[in-house]
Amino acid sequence: MTDPFRDPGTDVALYVHWPYCARICPYCDFNVVRDRGRDTEQAALVGAILSDMEAQAALTGPRRLASIFFGGGTPSLMAPEAVAAVIDRARALFAPTSPIEITLEANPTDAEADRFAALAAAGVNRLSMGVQALDDAALAFLGRNHSADEARRAVAVAGRAFDRLSIDLIYARPDQTVANWTAELTEALDLGFEHVSPYQLTIEPTTAFGRAVARGAWTPPDEDLSAALYETTQAVLEAAGFEAYEVSNHARGVTTRSAHNLHVWRGGDYIGVGPGAHGRLTLEGVRTATVAHRGIGDYIPGVGAGAPWVSREPLDPAAAAEERILLGLRTVEGVGIEDLAALGLSGDPGTLASLIADGFLARNGERVVATSTGRPVLDGVLRALLT
Repeated sequence: MTDPFRDPGTDVALYVHWPYCARICPYCDFNVVRDRGRDTEQAALVGAILSDMEAQAALTGPRRLASIFFGGGTPSLMAPEAVAAVIDRARALFAPTSPIEITLEANPTDAEADRFAALAAAGVNRLSMGVQALDDAALAFLGRNHSADEARRAVAVAGRAFDRLSIDLIYARPDQTVANWTAELTEALDLGFEHVSPYQLTIEPTTAFGRAVARGAWTPPDEDLSAALYETTQAVLEAAGFEAYEVSNHARGVTTRSAHNLHVWRGGDYIGVGPGAHGRLTLEGVRTATVAHRGIGDYIPGVGAGAPWVSREPLDPAAAAEERILLGLRTVEGVGIEDLAALGLSGDPGTLASLIADGFLARNGERVVATSTGRPVLDGVLRALLT
């Protein structure tokens, strides 16, 4: 069963970026900093986030709240009372549409697991846990600060505190085989989560891993092995009852999909607060991309001066349509013909018709979706479609 497409309308979601981490992983290229007893700075950051929310609410006008997502960084390091303050302020500024999904990302250390009950009491109802691997050697290679046993314990604790649980896993690690990935993924399925995001390890040049690969310290799996690991992921999860409703996201059913991510992928408005946070807002009838100051030392005074953004860019109709296509084709919902028409791509013959004829895309009523053949090579499909 697939979730019928729902237009996000004027509802607005909230993304909160908490940049602090106990350790910075060597593959990470997010906006993060080491958490080294910065209590005064963190308190100031919470205050800036609350003020930023209020200022953006004044810009957007009355909206209904679709969802809240705490990302990072490691927002499970936030004080639970700070999490509660953000949730309460969001509910006051934007009346919720109904009981809403409130997700918080966490790492599975024993110390953070001790905070799960307090985070649930603060209002979080869905936890997204960065398990990443269930092999101690792989976790050490990935620079994680937890063991496989800690991850198993943390998932068990989370299951008692939260009704909804998602985990992240990383595959295509050096020396990984189809057989050992199958075994690891099968073991993970026993943990009892409703949603899983398996990500292929990507090597970004600015990260520690990027520098290590550049100097020949180690080599990622080749293209054929990476493809085999991807296909294995799809097969194992599908056999266990998980639907791949997005390229890197699998859910046990329609109701266990990430409501926040779907809102974003469907082109809904969302407010981004916190250092480096991105947002998409309809301001004076124009879709507008916002990017907050990346540095904590720039973001806090920027909010105080009424200038939280380093960039505020109105998107013309073509740019907005292209963004909807880039996001929408990642999902089983696909994109509307009207978005393709806005870029002159809906005519026949043309690139779209060729991609459909070759089996990479398919027409589904008034929508176009990526097929099981097109999804593994979606980056190439999008390049062909949009260039």
